[in-house]
Amino acid sequence: MSISQIQDEIINEFSLLDGDMEMTVFYIMELGQKLPAMKEADKTEENIVKGCQSKVWLTARLENERIVFEADSNTAITKGLVSLLMRIFNNQKPEDILNADLYFMNKIGMERFIGTQRSNGFAAMIRQMKLYAFAFKTQNELAK
Repeated sequence: MSISQIQDEIINEFSLLDGDMEMTVFYIMELGQKLPAMKEADKTEENIVKGCQSKVWLTARLENERIVFEADSNTAITKGLVSLLMRIFNNQKPEDILNADLYFMNKIGMERFIGTQRSNGFAAMIRQMKLYAFAFKTQNELAK
């Protein structure tokens, strides 16, 4: 699926919650519970996303010209937020991640239920994922 198709799917899922704050927060935490476990060995200082109030660990590797991310967080809501980004960016090509227009946050009204601190952390997660994409794209270009 394309990045836009995945975002549209997420928007559709959140629309079923009809803007209910409590249900939305619960749903985000539920998404985090479904996130595949990250190896404890990868939960290191160098894998922490800078700019997040909660601890968020993020790793990336290139497989078949697509980026595979792994992530975890020490808080339920943040883990749910990173799981949304994982769903969108995982197994995508570096250039698709770099060119992605992330519009789902506005469409689901995310700013209403995550607050300023988490918004900054969420932006830091996106930035880190795009930095990985940039690094892999550059690496591919240099290898040619």
